[in-house]
Amino acid sequence: MVTRVIAAIVAGGLLGCSRSTPPVEPKFVAEWMQNHYGLIRAERISPPVASRIMAYSAAALYQGIATNSRTLETLAGKVRGLDSLPRHEPNVVYDPQLVALEAHRTVLDTLYREGLPQTKAAIATLTDSLRQARFDQGIGVAVRDRSREYGHRLGLAILDWARRDGFDTTRTKPWIPPVGRQYWVNTAGATEYTPQNLSAARDFVAFDNPSAALKPGQASERTLIVDRPKPASTTTVRAINPTGATEPWWGTLRTFALADATECPILAPAPYSEAKDSDLYREAKAAYEGGSNVDDEKHRIVLYWADNPGQSGTPTGHWLSIGSQMVAQRNLDGERAAELFVVASMAQADAFIAAWRVKYETMVVRPITYVHRVIDPKWQTDIITPAFPEYPSAHSVQSAAAAAVMTALLGDNIAFDDSTNLALGHQVRRFGSFREAAQEAAISRLYGGIHYPMGINNGSDMGRCIGEKAIERIRTRAPA
Repeated sequence: MVTRVIAAIVAGGLLGCSRSTPPVEPKFVAEWMQNHYGLIRAERISPPVASRIMAYSAAALYQGIATNSRTLETLAGKVRGLDSLPRHEPNVVYDPQLVALEAHRTVLDTLYREGLPQTKAAIATLTDSLRQARFDQGIGVAVRDRSREYGHRLGLAILDWARRDGFDTTRTKPWIPPVGRQYWVNTAGATEYTPQNLSAARDFVAFDNPSAALKPGQASERTLIVDRPKPASTTTVRAINPTGATEPWWGTLRTFALADATECPILAPAPYSEAKDSDLYREAKAAYEGGSNVDDEKHRIVLYWADNPGQSGTPTGHWLSIGSQMVAQRNLDGERAAELFVVASMAQADAFIAAWRVKYETMVVRPITYVHRVIDPKWQTDIITPAFPEYPSAHSVQSAAAAAVMTALLGDNIAFDDSTNLALGHQVRRFGSFREAAQEAAISRLYGGIHYPMGINNGSDMGRCIGEKAIERIRTRAPA
């Protein structure tokens, strides 16, 4: 009888004193990768800010999953500025999935501290749901508490690392654009807001209201008639402002895998000239012709890869949505899914830092400005021109970086279906490889009339370099 009681107690303890826990579920990682797309879209944040949030939150999730892993290695010492991370108790059982969940939640709660109420609710709801689902698998109370405590410490360490990347100083740093015919000027106006869904709930902008009148560079959501505006004091996740200059100091942030923002160099852009035999005129002529001869298929490509902030999860969210689909399509386990999440996120974050450094150093005029001035004053592009300088094409840089990472981690010539934009009314698109998808994303900016060929081609070269550096340096596994 006593023996049976003891046996029952041991069995009832389930995994509380076990030397192992259930493996990390791949859908746990995929669900968070996909969920980020919705968070970014609802918050209406700019692509660079979205990439930063994704990179740090992915680091927290990955590091939690690496707890007690026999294959995954720590990020400490492999990315810039992250020299060490809290250690857990040796020879004690932790549940990596619960550690990851708590670390990820800790990071998101801070990075979205100024976020919309629905964003905070979405994070809390998904976290609670995933936590309870893990508890239901029989994780004992002692392991639960220990894992959550360690995850919280990991999250705080990731946040401390994030606080030292230079982001905070860019929130209030003034920027004065240079003046001259050769420099980029923002061409966005009040009507640029009209086609945008200012949140996932389709907020309405009324331009017939006198209080909605805008002056270039002075727009804010307070001047628009929206039902859920963000406070004017918001700095960390402020909504995109098409009539301003988007993140002019972003190129000064600390990189992740790159030694610095200049490590993957790019050719100098064509110098400004309005002469018809100049390199820039030829570039503008190509953009003009490419953006004028847009058939139905090219138009679909333009809109599919537009990934405008406020309407979508931005380019970073699009590529990580592709990554989340690969978890199921390639039958990845939880650890491989976490690797894909963190390396792709950091490569794209570096891509935005590197591209933005060049953009605001070169200040190359957009095709719309040059063409109106020199070639055709009545020309209209297929999509709106973004509120930052032309060179290089950031879509090309970050898409090439993401594709390089996915190719290295998942394989070359992997055909896949991308359903990212179904919710936006676009059909599923099929690609023969990640590189093919990146090339289509890049050329879409020519069809859209917003980039020169040089910004696309040279940007793609730069992005491949960044992706290769990320794979080389963010070593998630020990060499075989």
